[in-house]
Amino acid sequence: MTLLTILQLIVNIIVVSVLLICIIACIAFLIFDRRQKQHSVLRNYPVLARVRYFLESIGPELRQYLFLNDNEDKPFSRDQYQHIVLAGKYNERATSFGSELDYEEGFYLNNAMFPRQRTELAMDNQKLISTFIYEIKRESLFNRKENVKATEITPYYLEQQHYIKFGEDLKHPYLAKRLVGQSGMSFGALGSKAITALSKGLGHAGTWMNTGEGGLSSYHLAGEADIIFQIGPGLFGVRNEDGTFSEKEFLKKAEQPRIKMFELKLAQGAKTRGGHIEGHKVTEEVAKIRNVKPYETINSPNRFDFIDSPKALLEWVSYLRTISQKPVGFKIVIGNKNDVVELVETMVALNIYPDFITVDGGEGGTGSTFQELQDGVGLPLFTALPIVDGLLRAKGVRNKVKIFASGKLVTPDKIAIALALGADLVNIARGMMISVGCIMSRQCHKNTCPVGVATTDPKKERALVVEEKEYRVANYIVSLHEGLFNIAAAVGVKSPTEIKAEHVTIKKKSGEIQTIHDYQLKLIQ
Repeated sequence: MTLLTILQLIVNIIVVSVLLICIIACIAFLIFDRRQKQHSVLRNYPVLARVRYFLESIGPELRQYLFLNDNEDKPFSRDQYQHIVLAGKYNERATSFGSELDYEEGFYLNNAMFPRQRTELAMDNQKLISTFIYEIKRESLFNRKENVKATEITPYYLEQQHYIKFGEDLKHPYLAKRLVGQSGMSFGALGSKAITALSKGLGHAGTWMNTGEGGLSSYHLAGEADIIFQIGPGLFGVRNEDGTFSEKEFLKKAEQPRIKMFELKLAQGAKTRGGHIEGHKVTEEVAKIRNVKPYETINSPNRFDFIDSPKALLEWVSYLRTISQKPVGFKIVIGNKNDVVELVETMVALNIYPDFITVDGGEGGTGSTFQELQDGVGLPLFTALPIVDGLLRAKGVRNKVKIFASGKLVTPDKIAIALALGADLVNIARGMMISVGCIMSRQCHKNTCPVGVATTDPKKERALVVEEKEYRVANYIVSLHEGLFNIAAAVGVKSPTEIKAEHVTIKKKSGEIQTIHDYQLKLIQ
């Protein structure tokens, strides 16, 4: 037999074998599926129904990569996702050939006719940041050749006179030289490698990270990031075995110099309730930090048992400030304007003011939650933020309270709009997740994250290389601040801290425009 004949015989055998396997599989499906009682469509169309289930299972990927345009995907468009990746990987945000936005309605920044020169901007660039960036050497349809290069980048810090100051009357005040840091993400919700990469990257960039309500882990302390310790209704990290508050554990945290501030979490955008984490993510290490039983699903209470009014909230804020001598604030989602009115009036009546209020929009979403809470509860950030800012101003106490904003603020333009609507600083969660490798597979609650970010499974976590991702985080933070200074120059101010309501206009579908002052006034009347 010739070699060609042998090859042809082998090919024929393979083809016949594949056909036989397919025929046997179809017969097996036919017999099994017609007998099962769970799926009606399988009983009538065994083979076609399985094809349907297969297409349904890969539907998110098909839509993300093939069918949706660059601005259609949710919760973040492909365009937004790429901006985050390009900033982190290449320290690059440049684009070309015009915007893809429809410009029908929305918030627009008011550029000045005579913008600021770069030399006029109040930024501190004296000490460069050492990092790594990628350089594309060759790119083809199926392959990209890249080199990793050590470099130093301009930091774009605020100048000292523009630092945001917290707790100036306390023994341990906090000064923020950045406007953007990490929102609360717990160890357990995210894996050890993701938390480590974030801690190191945020430390390189010189900004803060919020622990999330899951308590402080060694991974949060792996880098040099400033720490905001979040206390949720479950009191993880500051609780006794019976779940009550432990002043002793709280003071242990307050004594740690890396912990700069404390945040009480009343609610967050993804869940206007306490935290939720599935049991398969609660490893023994996670359980030890939270002082709970391992491998049991955790549902925090909807609220702190001992806080049921603005008075109770503010008195506890005052108590924690006094015993820790560190700034204390709280995180809320706005749903009812009257609640904010009562809160602000109580502040004035008691003369007790939190150092900050974190306003999270109903569109926030790193946390595992339930559909009805994720989609139906809480006002979006650009509505909630001017309500809080406006009511504090109406009572003449805006200067006593700083405001953090969070909720899909992943690009400089969105951050600048939030600053104009009343924020002093901005927290980002999902943008940080993307910078350490998240591909938006939406499996955060399943412990099956394919890139090792939102999982505590060691096999899945193996995908995430800390030594590479930490620099992407640093580059992303620096890039955001560079963009903020670009916008500051464009609107005619020296620093992003000076971006105010007069620098943004609202355009409606009809073509009518509205100032932020008028918009805010209507919201708080």
